[in-house]
Amino acid sequence: MILALFIAAAAISVFLIAALVVGREARRLDAVAPRAVYGLLEATEFVADLLPPTTQARLTLDELREMLVLHMRWLHAQGLQPDKVVDRPQEIHDVVLITEDQLTGYLLAQASEAGVEVLDDVDVVYVVQAHLAYFDAIGAVGPTASSTDL
Repeated sequence: MILALFIAAAAISVFLIAALVVGREARRLDAVAPRAVYGLLEATEFVADLLPPTTQARLTLDELREMLVLHMRWLHAQGLQPDKVVDRPQEIHDVVLITEDQLTGYLLAQASEAGVEVLDDVDVVYVVQAHLAYFDAIGAVGPTASSTDL
């Protein structure tokens, strides 16, 4: 009888400890930014596959990669790509709206300085759309802005 009580008390204690640990970790992970891993090589291949054939013919992979790097630098300048993001609570205090038009304009302006020859402006539009699709695929896209945010 005493052995059965001891086994029952041990089982209940183990269950309570496990429940507390799982609950604490769930709460901690809920406050931490999700880990979206960006790989430049993977992003370049993903974006290149989504580009129309005419754009693929006009942009080399090196030029495409340089445009993606420019995009990432722009995101960093906007405060959307912090230096240290691992196990860091989400600290979004201000609404930051990013539009395709802003990014396209920035890339068009910076492309020539970076040595990327853009033969048709629509190529930059396609690169932006495909790169944003890559962000969505890896889970690095935030919510879409509502009309009240604008």
